[in-house]
Amino acid sequence: MKRLILLFLLCIPALAQRDFLTSDEADQIREAQEPNARLQLYLRFARQRIDQVKSLIASTKPGRSALIHDLLEDYTNILDAIDTVSDDALKRHKDIAVGTKAVAKVETEILKTLEAIQESNPRDVSRYDFVLKQAIGATSDSMDLAGADLGKRSTEVAEKAAKEKKEIESMTAKTPEEKKSEQKLAALPSDAPTSDKPARKPPTLLRPGEKIQQP
Repeated sequence: MKRLILLFLLCIPALAQRDFLTSDEADQIREAQEPNARLQLYLRFARQRIDQVKSLIASTKPGRSALIHDLLEDYTNILDAIDTVSDDALKRHKDIAVGTKAVAKVETEILKTLEAIQESNPRDVSRYDFVLKQAIGATSDSMDLAGADLGKRSTEVAEKAAKEKKEIESMTAKTPEEKKSEQKLAALPSDAPTSDKPARKPPTLLRPGEKIQQP
């Protein structure tokens, strides 16, 4: 287990991703504590990314493919954040009917835009085709979640959370051998040796056979 944790920590720098929100956007999200307000903010940021993509597609700006790639990647991460906010709110039994209705409406419009871009087959599409397909798939999945019955979705979220908690507890649970070893150590006197080796005698200046004379 320790070895797995160490490997994970070593991999963290490689897994680090570019921030998908600007510092100003992140501040706005932090200030919006109410779930519906937070969903509306994320939707605004998502629409802005897609509007920028549309503008770049219509231009001949040099290096536009890299910009389109990053914007689509950021957009997909924003959708993930939207779904996470929704699930977290449902766990806490918050009403997100207003937010999910807005999500379904905006994402329906965005999906049409993304599919139109794909069908137009831009000249440099090979450079961002993968993230474009990811964005289309993520939009479709997020729309399905937003259109689902909130009561049913809330139940599914709760079941998933309980399952994940159980898996974590099983991973961190001690084996029978570890429990037995701990019980054995707990039963020993505080000054008893904790291994099978004999207790080491303290050092002495007496010669072999010599005893301390009592006064």
